[in-house]
Amino acid sequence: MVKFMDGEADSTTILVSDGCGPLLVDTLGQLKPLRQRVFEYVRAQSSAARSDISRALEISPGSATTLTADLIRAGLLREMAETERDQTRGRPRVALEIVPDAGFVIGIKLGDGVHTAVLADFSGAMVSNASMTVSRAVRPVTQMLDDVEALMTLLLEKAGRGMEHVRGIGIGMAGLIDHTHGLVRWSPLLEARDQPFGAAAETRFARPVVLENDANMLTLAELWFGSGRAKSDFAVVTIENGVGMGLVLNNELYRGSFGMGLELGHTKVQMEGALCRCGQRGCLEAYISDYALVREGATALNLSLDQNVNARAVLETLFKEASAGNPAAEKIFKRAGRFLALGLSNVVHLFDPALIILSGKRMTYDFMYAGEVLTDVQQLTLSRGQMPCQVEIHPHADLDWARGATARALAQVTDMMFTAEAAG
Repeated sequence: MVKFMDGEADSTTILVSDGCGPLLVDTLGQLKPLRQRVFEYVRAQSSAARSDISRALEISPGSATTLTADLIRAGLLREMAETERDQTRGRPRVALEIVPDAGFVIGIKLGDGVHTAVLADFSGAMVSNASMTVSRAVRPVTQMLDDVEALMTLLLEKAGRGMEHVRGIGIGMAGLIDHTHGLVRWSPLLEARDQPFGAAAETRFARPVVLENDANMLTLAELWFGSGRAKSDFAVVTIENGVGMGLVLNNELYRGSFGMGLELGHTKVQMEGALCRCGQRGCLEAYISDYALVREGATALNLSLDQNVNARAVLETLFKEASAGNPAAEKIFKRAGRFLALGLSNVVHLFDPALIILSGKRMTYDFMYAGEVLTDVQQLTLSRGQMPCQVEIHPHADLDWARGATARALAQVTDMMFTAEAAG
């Protein structure tokens, strides 16, 4: 059963302002065609004068003029008047900005019960969004693509656009994702392993499709639109029905070699411990995820765990009981908090990020995310009693995850566009 919802009701914490995209230059960025670097610089800054481009990219004023003229003729940039005056010439500077209607991309988060989609223009601004509820049962790829098609149809209808305006699609889902080949090695949403989801989606929709682990998509949202734009190294830890992690190193998203990197939720914290939904025991996810808390909470509250149980209601009741001083409920959250601290200390020791962002819809459960969690992290790291990195809590909505998918699609479409021009 599929039920459509108004996406506007799903508030988002990441907003486009002052451009979109990483503000720092990565090592791979230096290898891109110069026209692409100019285009991406303008998009990141929201607007930029030719003199700004010349200084930032260390090219001559003449080269900046020639390159931007090419991009204007291609319909990718346009001029806009700025009120600020050029101090050397005493006349208003002419700034450049992205032409928003030059192209559109769709970003999708496939979730356990809810799918969310965002339509973004070429400047990265969100044009439309839509969500729909779906069965929580695992499904084959063909049925999942049916859901995606229905969701995109609703999304485009709300925007008054057609599929002919879409230049690329980004899709994020939980699981082990081989982004290079578009393969889903394993996902709790699909009924079989090693599925060629990306190729099947490209065949169905006749558009380039990029596939990513959903935690990576949320990390891209922070890198393109949020707190990570000016950070060279940061991590995002997601705690919902599963536990995921995304990592940016040297201003680039790190994925690993085979799609199994950064699966923080499936790192082992106790041998032969609690059963994880991946089929193994002792995973961190089996102690701090939503379903782990529901499993513990149902026991503490003497509830049966049948298919009709409302997981969100169990969590809310468990939190109310803990807030009221129920010792069994308190113990569940505190135990989960200790395991979270263990996981975060491992992140610190392995990657030493400047920032860790904790994300999830239910970050309000302060019994689990209270100050003692950070104290435990300090005690578990070689930081001499001081917090080794900044920790922020961002209770992201589903729209934020889908916004990250638009960033991935924008990056892919931009690379393809300028690579094709360079080859031609």
